[in-house]
Amino acid sequence: MSADIYRHFAQCRDFGFRDQITRSGLSIPSNIAEGYERASDKEKAVFLNYAKGSSGELRTQIYIGIEIGYISPEVGHRWKREAQDISKMLHALISAMRT
Repeated sequence: MSADIYRHFAQCRDFGFRDQITRSGLSIPSNIAEGYERASDKEKAVFLNYAKGSSGELRTQIYIGIEIGYISPEVGHRWKREAQDISKMLHALISAMRT
């Protein structure tokens, strides 16, 4: 999904929106990767929480992108579902690390 978002907005001239949505999209896998390079579960959970927060941020930006016509409803709803699924998986991982 992150690469799809990046490609989708590559030619977008609204630099503020483009930069914000691509940053949050790239932040999710980046924070997951950084978390898994950490030594303890506590440290991993911190970065997984960052990724989960970025997933919520991305969903908000997708809603806005659909409303302002930058993202087709079909594509936007698919991306929102993917972001929601990722958020649920991250929640489960974080919960497992805390127990």
